Amino acid sequence: MRVRGGTRERHRVGALQVAPWILAAARCEGDHVDVERARALLAAERDDVQKLLGETEAVGREDRDTEDETDADIADPAQSLTQQGMDDAIAESLRDRLAALERAQQRLADGTYGRSVQSGQPIPDARLEADPAAELTVEEAAAREAAGQ
Repeated sequence: MRVRGGTRERHRVGALQVAPWILAAARCEGDHVDVERARALLAAERDDVQKLLGETEAVGREDRDTEDETDADIADPAQSLTQQGMDDAIAESLRDRLAALERAQQRLADGTYGRSVQSGQPIPDARLEADPAAELTVEEAAAREAAGQ
């Protein structure tokens, strides 16, 4: 059943509403995982995330050092705190992504990569291609998102 939600079309799967691309990924058959492809995707993303994290941390340090040197802008003292908070949140998000990639690499080494950590069900290849660190099936991820976890 199709449901219109905002400007994007969504489809109802049981009690959940999901975007069409999620349904397409869910329809992909097979649980064959190309280990070398997975290893390459994980390594490439890990390199990208590490680079971004390094740059984000460097910018944060530079912002803090500049603020210390100039005694901050007295007209808007909250601005520097807001920027620090944003820098810290971005860095934390990147660290979380690195942790997810490391868990995926461990699952690859353990032979469980490509299966849900929750149910053991196969994760479609299209989902793994889009997100090499995916830990859940599309349905499980949608249910977790709907529950606000």
